[in-house]
Amino acid sequence: MIGLYTAEQVRAAEEPLLAATPEGTLMQRAATGLATVCLGLLGRAHGARVTALVGAGNNGGDALFAGAQLARRGARVTAVLLDPERAHAAGLAALRAAGGRVTGPDGPTGLDRADLVLDGIVGIGGRGGLRPPAAALVERAATGPGRMVAVDVPSGVDADTGAVPGAAFPAQHTVTFGALKTGLVVGEGRGYAGEVHLVDIGLELPPADTHRLTDADVAARIRLPGSGDDKYTQGVVGVVAGSSTYPGAAVLCTGAALRARPGLVRYAGRAAAGVRAAWPEAIVTEGRPADAGRVQAWVVGPGMGTDDDARSVLAEVLATDLPVLVDADALTMAAQDPDLVRRRSAPTVLTPHDREYARFGAARGGGAGGDAVGDDRVGAARRLAADLGAVVLLKGDATVVAGSDGTAYVNATGTPWLATAGTGDVLSGITGALLATGLPADEAAAVAAHVHGRAGQLAAEDGPLIAGDLIRRLPATLARLHRAPAGRLGDSGS
Repeated sequence: MIGLYTAEQVRAAEEPLLAATPEGTLMQRAATGLATVCLGLLGRAHGARVTALVGAGNNGGDALFAGAQLARRGARVTAVLLDPERAHAAGLAALRAAGGRVTGPDGPTGLDRADLVLDGIVGIGGRGGLRPPAAALVERAATGPGRMVAVDVPSGVDADTGAVPGAAFPAQHTVTFGALKTGLVVGEGRGYAGEVHLVDIGLELPPADTHRLTDADVAARIRLPGSGDDKYTQGVVGVVAGSSTYPGAAVLCTGAALRARPGLVRYAGRAAAGVRAAWPEAIVTEGRPADAGRVQAWVVGPGMGTDDDARSVLAEVLATDLPVLVDADALTMAAQDPDLVRRRSAPTVLTPHDREYARFGAARGGGAGGDAVGDDRVGAARRLAADLGAVVLLKGDATVVAGSDGTAYVNATGTPWLATAGTGDVLSGITGALLATGLPADEAAAVAAHVHGRAGQLAAEDGPLIAGDLIRRLPATLARLHRAPAGRLGDSGS
């Protein structure tokens, strides 16, 4: 697993290293790593045109020292100082000594001809959007020919939450130091970071409480059948989904559960005929959950409606001592009576999108809009998980999974093509199947999100996808995951 860290955690890890090494050592390590990545992107140094946008403080210093290293190799480096009085003195001296040019925002910036633009405007402590002079330079850089490379975190992106409250640097590459910052992989920040390169500067980091799974991590948590297995030893999942109005939700959820390869899938609900016709491999009951037979986990909610009968079925499922995934219509009903979830001692996974999340806030008297997710998606998932004593899978561009103990995962896989009807039903089926195998609820949800996103990426290779394409692609997706090499930063598929 890849740990994700906040700015405060990174600074705390830097303190003992700063005290134990000569002044400037960490900055030189960061600058060397930054220059090395830039050389790889440029393919050459001699004659390459580099413009560094330089703010005050250490972030600007990193850019200046890296610019100096590039200049010594023959690059034509121009530093544009946004605040000349507060520019990093040693970095500025190094750049000038290496033959680099220094100018201001109104001078010859070279942005119209740059091969690479370095963003050293603000660092991990920055808050809010870029100020107008910096924003104007970034806009010019974005319309120019140069590769856009952020130093540590794109300026204007919150390093902790990924919030982008105003103008920000739209990086194609981000070279981050010491640890992967959460804001680079979640929220709007994910879209501004581009490809992320992690440079080791020697930090001793504490165990992370927020993680990003790799393909190899996921494969290790999906047990392959052995010679001694039978259909009852590989997990039995029950699905309560669908109705006469929405039979497709039942078909999709049941199919995804089957393709996620538990030993057995049992269906109970009001779309029995459709499920039986689509999936003869499932054991189908046209009745209540108690009539379906013994299971090891339940999925409840997709397309089931919110009438009195549906409420009774939800209460029945949540009264069991089994792991339960609550989705779609069941979320709507649970938001109206959150104690149905709070009273449970067995694991519960909730899978809201942003609007469903807000309903839980409205039930607590949060006002007309409820408690919106807001800019801090990880924090929002943690709040609801702690409130309900459940695992929350907050769906979105970078899905977040949070446990009631504060442990969180940010998903790295997926494609915008997944924003189509029925894909949430597929995710529920996958998650339920993993719950039935005995995985801890937070891991089951995080693994399911990763698999779902990978299946979407595979399906999207053929063009626009529909939910059924994910089900068809699940076997190939799982096979690829089990062939994955050991985890590395770049295998996340983002």
